[in-house]
Amino acid sequence: MAGLIDKAKNFVAEKIADMPKPEANIEDFDLKGVNKEGVTYSAKVGVMNPYSQSIPICEITYLLRCDGREILSGTIADPGSIRGKETTMLDVPMKVPHSIIVSLARDIFRDWDIDYELQLGLVIDLPIIGNFTIPLSSKGEIKLPSIRDFFGGGGGEEEEKKE
Repeated sequence: MAGLIDKAKNFVAEKIADMPKPEANIEDFDLKGVNKEGVTYSAKVGVMNPYSQSIPICEITYLLRCDGREILSGTIADPGSIRGKETTMLDVPMKVPHSIIVSLARDIFRDWDIDYELQLGLVIDLPIIGNFTIPLSSKGEIKLPSIRDFFGGGGGEEEEKKE
């Protein structure tokens, strides 16, 4: 009898392992805005749902490292659901206080950008399986706007002179 139960467990485990699961990737990560509270970054995440029914997202966890240091982490509870048989775009906003940005001055002044590493975890409630986490990560740099960008001197004039 124990052998039959073990065979049944293995059969179910194999079937669940072969089930298609939602896939996700970080499409974009950029500076969204600056205000008196701090700087807001935004990650755009595309999530493909292989099922015909919508699937609820339980939470999104995030960890942002800049210049090798953890500067922000958090959780967004109940951000919605993923539509069936579609790719759903999620916006994951992250607010960084100005005091933390000031601590990154050495990295910013070295090359006028912020080197970052972003780690996201999408916790999705799949039928039969239960909670399933899709881990995502992205590394790169965010170019900061210069004074010239604020006053309309974006470099187009120099290109016109070359022609």
